[in-house]
Amino acid sequence: MDKKRKPFNVKIFYRRTCLIIYDIISVILASYLALLVRYEFAVNTIPEHFIRPIEQFMPVNVVVTLLIFYLFRLYSSLWAYAGETELQNIVISCVLSTLINSIGLQFFKVSSQAVPKSYYLLYMFLLITCIFASRFSYRFFRGLKHKQQNKKNLISVMVIGAGEAANLIIKEIVNSNFSTMVIKCIIDDDKGKWGRYIQGIKVVGGRDKIVECVDVYGVDEIIVAMPSASRAEIKNILEICKDTNCKLRSLPGMYQLVNGEVNVSKLRDVEVEDLLGREPISVDMDSILGYVQGKVVLVTGGGGSIGSELCRQIASHRPRQLVIVDIYENAVYDVQQELKTQYPELDLVVLIASVRNTNRMNYIFEKYHPNIVYHAAAHKHVPLMEDSPTEAIKNNVFGTFKTAQAAAMSGVQRFVMISTDKAVNPTNIMGASKRICEMIIQTFDKHYDTEFVAVRFGNVLGSNGSVIPLFRKQIEAGGPVTVTHPDIMRYFMTIPEAVSLVLQAGAYARGGEIFVLDMGEPVRILDLAENLIKLSGYRVGEDIKIEFTGLRPGEKLYEELLMDEEGMKDTANRLIHIGKPIELDEHVFFAQLKELKDECQIENSDIRPLIKKIVPTYHSSFEEEP
Repeated sequence: MDKKRKPFNVKIFYRRTCLIIYDIISVILASYLALLVRYEFAVNTIPEHFIRPIEQFMPVNVVVTLLIFYLFRLYSSLWAYAGETELQNIVISCVLSTLINSIGLQFFKVSSQAVPKSYYLLYMFLLITCIFASRFSYRFFRGLKHKQQNKKNLISVMVIGAGEAANLIIKEIVNSNFSTMVIKCIIDDDKGKWGRYIQGIKVVGGRDKIVECVDVYGVDEIIVAMPSASRAEIKNILEICKDTNCKLRSLPGMYQLVNGEVNVSKLRDVEVEDLLGREPISVDMDSILGYVQGKVVLVTGGGGSIGSELCRQIASHRPRQLVIVDIYENAVYDVQQELKTQYPELDLVVLIASVRNTNRMNYIFEKYHPNIVYHAAAHKHVPLMEDSPTEAIKNNVFGTFKTAQAAAMSGVQRFVMISTDKAVNPTNIMGASKRICEMIIQTFDKHYDTEFVAVRFGNVLGSNGSVIPLFRKQIEAGGPVTVTHPDIMRYFMTIPEAVSLVLQAGAYARGGEIFVLDMGEPVRILDLAENLIKLSGYRVGEDIKIEFTGLRPGEKLYEELLMDEEGMKDTANRLIHIGKPIELDEHVFFAQLKELKDECQIENSDIRPLIKKIVPTYHSSFEEEP
């Protein structure tokens, strides 16, 4: 069967023909012009015995040079994207043409005198210049055309930082034909760099000049190119920048520079997390790897914010098998596909199940025999649980009870329950349910070989139901941004940080502990809202308003991480502490659980007094209502 012939491209044929004609003229021009330059353009002083051999060898020189150009792909390269390789090909092919020319002229000389040696150098230089001009002029004029088209949408940019990362970013923006950004100025605190230039852009001063230069240069966007700077330093700079109403973008971190990945595509929008000013939490990865590697690990609630991140980090520590359990199939499906792509060798099992189903949980534990269990399945939304208290108890309390019991019966080595700061002196059903879960865990630990522990921490940025996603949606809708109270404060940590500490706390576990994660300093929700509005390029109160809606049922102004009677014990990691177990009467506790279960099964919504008996520190907001 005959191969199909490629269709004849008239446009390519026309371009190549023009290039060949141009190259013929260039060879002839370079040959004569080299002699003219050698004799300082005095035509009458050029000896005839130098001109004749050049003219006689000219046809051969042209044909050989065109052949060399063809072999070095000077007629088939895409000159719109020409770079270092194409430049090298031009230089090498012109050097070869000069060598052939010097050899050929020896056979055509008409006297004992050879053509001056300076002629060959001049010929080579002129030929390279002509060929370079023809090939790279297309790219140059094409770039001018695109820049002219993009001028209508130019974004004025300020770069903060005058180091290597900034140099790479500026170079890409300046040299790009398609970028709609124009660098106006550079800011750096190093006085030795003030007044100097990077890629033609002036370093105008230190951070004290940011606000002034934004106004002077009409800056629309600020790029923070300081990947090696500390979080505290970045926070201080962003505090200045966020009042300029400019869009803020930054490089993710130092590893981008080390790996040579610094470019415009790596820039990300500055997030509110950057304004927390806290260094990333570090953990002892070897201790985590030592107790997760080669084990069968089961995660309940694996489709949620914390559960899914647990699965990601566990998968990276090479478990023998990872079993994910969740009732919500859509979320856990996304996690499954992500892990399959990133860890193709991982033995992954994804199961749809409710922790409230005793038979289902028993079956899963009997079949897979996990060594380690992370129990993250829970109802966590405070206002919703206030409206459906029995569901919170069924899912959180008795779901934990059934999962823990199944774990104990199947010989699980370690059971880690995810708790919350809302379990401390709870004012809502969700917090009280989690406190009961902690009591169940500590009680079970006394009677089974399984090491039962709980890990307690505050809010995580970006989790399902957290304020940050809500604020973003409200800002996108044009406001208002709703805050419950001007003085409300919360502890915050990123999801990966919280999960890495949960994993390390699990490695420290010996049974019965309530691990408390150090969340740093609490943050005012009002400050978060204002910062997020400013980072989005709006003015607080003018473009986007903030409205106070009042505390919701079960919500309190301040969260606590440790109960007064628990005390505190340190671990090897300064960010992980251990609360002292609280003594309780187990017989009374289990009798109260039985009564609570019966009341929930008959859907008695008035279960708060019974919860108050189980958790004496619980104070419901409903108690204050007439």
